[in-house]
Amino acid sequence: MSGTRTRRPRADAQRNREHILAAADGALREQGTGASLEGIARQAGVAIGTLYGHFPNRRALCAALLRERHAALFTLGGELPGRVSALDALAQWMGAVAVHAAAYRGLAALLMEGLDDQASELHEACGRMAAITESLLSAAREAGAVRGDVTAADVHALMNAAAWMREQVPEDAAERLLGLLVNGLRPESKGR
Repeated sequence: MSGTRTRRPRADAQRNREHILAAADGALREQGTGASLEGIARQAGVAIGTLYGHFPNRRALCAALLRERHAALFTLGGELPGRVSALDALAQWMGAVAVHAAAYRGLAALLMEGLDDQASELHEACGRMAAITESLLSAAREAGAVRGDVTAADVHALMNAAAWMREQVPEDAAERLLGLLVNGLRPESKGR
């Protein structure tokens, strides 16, 4: 035979991985991204070495937990430009990223770090989020819907702030504050 065959993971290894991910999701929802990996392993019913065998570090574990959420987010980012105005597309994207980054306390910071760290397991996903943000911002800028001096770095910082706000205040207050952030991107009226 000239090709190599990829073996499926053993059933017990796959089961362990699923238990680790379920335990990690629960722990990160309750305790944030700083949750104890030893506690996660214990909750999953595996040894810490088993956890590290599947996920060599915290970022790898978070990347695995976020894989499906990232895919849904990227799909949304691709669909928005054809569905709504340029400013609404940017605003909806900012809101979706804020909700995504607030899934676990401390996740927004991990995502910001992942954007700059090419070795991070989160780097590729963060790069895709950044590219979508830049594209939506460019479209909004071209439509005259946002100020010309607004940069992608500004929007990233605002999304990070919006994610933090979602951890601190009730959902309706977070939505209102995000609206205020988006309104701050609009060009100033000449009559002021």
